[in-house]
Amino acid sequence: MTTIPLDPDELLTTTRSVRKRLDLDRPVPIELVRECLEVALQAPTGSNQQGWHWLVVTDAGLRAKIGEYYRGSFEAYRASPGYGGHAGQSAERQAVQSRVSGSAEYLAERMGDVPVHVIACITAAEELPAGNQAGLWGSLLPAAWSFQIAARARGLGSAWTTLHLRYEKEIAELLGIPPNVRQGVLLPTAYYTGETFKPAPREPLDTVLHLDRW
Repeated sequence: MTTIPLDPDELLTTTRSVRKRLDLDRPVPIELVRECLEVALQAPTGSNQQGWHWLVVTDAGLRAKIGEYYRGSFEAYRASPGYGGHAGQSAERQAVQSRVSGSAEYLAERMGDVPVHVIACITAAEELPAGNQAGLWGSLLPAAWSFQIAARARGLGSAWTTLHLRYEKEIAELLGIPPNVRQGVLLPTAYYTGETFKPAPREPLDTVLHLDRW
């Protein structure tokens, strides 16, 4: 597959969470998804354990059921105090958050229609440790991000979301995921509409950069 001619910085800064611009009607070849996953498998993983697993869901009935769970979880999220941003943000930041909220609501209504659901999982335990889990998720989430970058380079859009985890056990039962395999992220994937993407607005680096000490 020929990839889009983007230099590394452009690829990294224009890989966006795509929601409203996902093409819900255009089929995605499974071979293209496999290409992206082959790239993902080159990501770092603790002690080279490679304990990841990837559920690629294309069945319409299964996607519809996942969409129902996702919509229910989103409704709970939308009712939470933190939804839509926080008080004290600049007017510009509030405008951005409003657009993000609108696109998130759009995806929540249409998740079941997205042609491919990629669920990144990792071998863990039925009960996760109560302490620091950075080592566990650090062996999965870089690979999921690599999948998104590889998808972007191939004309596909995706969105990073974990809202489905409110119903992780129900989705595991639906898809036959063993109890010792835990889900980390859901990546709805499709071709995107429009031509390209641009970097997103972010807070200035110096507001979050700490040299030597906090």
